[in-house]
Amino acid sequence: MKRLNSTLLAAGLATLALTACSNETTPSASAVPSSDARSDGPVISIDQGALKGVREGEANVYRGIPFAAPPAGELRWKPPMKPADWDGVRDASAFGPSCMQPPVPPTSVYHDPPEDSSEDCLSLNIWAPADVADAPVVVWIHGGSLRIGGAAQPVYDGTAYAERGVVFVSINYRLGVLGWLAHPDLMAESPDGLSGNYGLMDQIAALEWVEDNIDAFGGDPSNVTVMGESAGALSVTYLLTSPPAEGLFDKAIIQSTNTRNFAELGQASYDLPAAETIGAELLDTLNLETLEAARAADAQNLTTRATLAGYAPSGTVDGKYVPRQLNQAFDDGDFAKVPVLAGFNSGEARTYRRLLPKKPETAEAYEAAIRARYGERADDFLPLYPAEDMVESMLAVNRDNVFGWSTERIVRRASESGLSAYLYLFDYCYPEMAERDLCAFHASEVPFVFGTAEKLETYPPKWPKPPVEEAEVLADVLVDYWASFAATGQPVSENGPEWRPYSDGEAYLHIDERPELRQDVYPGMFEFHEQLFQEHRAADEGWFLGVGLGAEPLE
Repeated sequence: MKRLNSTLLAAGLATLALTACSNETTPSASAVPSSDARSDGPVISIDQGALKGVREGEANVYRGIPFAAPPAGELRWKPPMKPADWDGVRDASAFGPSCMQPPVPPTSVYHDPPEDSSEDCLSLNIWAPADVADAPVVVWIHGGSLRIGGAAQPVYDGTAYAERGVVFVSINYRLGVLGWLAHPDLMAESPDGLSGNYGLMDQIAALEWVEDNIDAFGGDPSNVTVMGESAGALSVTYLLTSPPAEGLFDKAIIQSTNTRNFAELGQASYDLPAAETIGAELLDTLNLETLEAARAADAQNLTTRATLAGYAPSGTVDGKYVPRQLNQAFDDGDFAKVPVLAGFNSGEARTYRRLLPKKPETAEAYEAAIRARYGERADDFLPLYPAEDMVESMLAVNRDNVFGWSTERIVRRASESGLSAYLYLFDYCYPEMAERDLCAFHASEVPFVFGTAEKLETYPPKWPKPPVEEAEVLADVLVDYWASFAATGQPVSENGPEWRPYSDGEAYLHIDERPELRQDVYPGMFEFHEQLFQEHRAADEGWFLGVGLGAEPLE
């Protein structure tokens, strides 16, 4: 069966960031500590030197701590380096700059440009309960298509976790072409013959820093949870299968991941050219004839031009950091055997609907188009995605193919391995969301799992504003679940239902205004997409967005 080229689909996602609504969370604004920060903040010592943070409520907060030295200029596209030591007491009251990224249009739901960006961006931030020892640790990896975002975004404030006895860490990592480029010349200069995955190397370096230093902040280095949303969730999925990350974390929280096929070093596979070929073609398009010229290019200009050229950053299957396609790693059992909490949103596709195929004029035309693409399988497809409401069906099939199936697959594999594995569906739709047809859109769960809904009053101007009191009630329950899972591997809230593991009859937490335990999320969804995936894989075809009306007709 002929399929759409995954490179073109991925490029469409990248270009959309500069032309329409992005489908990811975006970077932060303020680098200024909150107004109640005390001048006589806490001082601690770590390997690099002394740090002076700020006291905010019951938490000690330390911002802008360098966990690695920036590989910039002649060292651009190198692994992260050991961070420098310093003399005296370093001020840790302000966030460090976000990593270089392209602009997001003001019309986007996610528009919230960083106050400052730089190649010197490998820093992290810590919210720690005062006078605590051996506390559970959460390391947050932000979303943003591996292209945009930053740890300083106000909605990522870790206060609610510190209030529940968790040491909360948020990190930056290299983005876009600066963080994920694979290229033949980079392979030639690498001792291991590798290139790409520099942003993933940054994440691993941050986890190594946490292992070495977090006890100074009261955290337990043997009880670390990695947590991420969207590209951050994808990063957590990479980390679960990455041998260099082995032993650096003990649990995983995964919010809206995907397990699409990725380009591989040294060979074309699954409709994609070799990863280094993509990089070489990009630099040719940008008229950068040598690696030296690319390293000498202005970082912001290079980042923006690469995005406009359609470069879609992703992990590279390199045999080391991403040893094989993610689904194969999970099928082979080659993933970290740690408890998993994972889920997705019912309206994932609503903020990138411009990527949907053209809607047929009638229900009959829709059904005919599906039958032309799936033949006998159309009888399985149409009950899941019926013609009666074509737009909703088109949104749902993309949600399930990208996020739903991928997420449930990870939870299933973890559960089959005897691990504690929990699934959720975020399905909360407040009035302003409904008015704008954005119910449970991609990333809309984030303010609720951080307890930061009140920050949406000054957060991205296009973000639907929730009813704050109602939102805070739901957020209290969700932060309870997330924090208790980080502490013990079991999500618990006194104000919510018992959350049973997926192994208990495919149990999942349905998150609406009031969470409810249910069974079998979207019956039949997983089975249909799993069979489709197996067919694609057997035929060496990609399995990203070429689904539903986006699939090629049968020959």
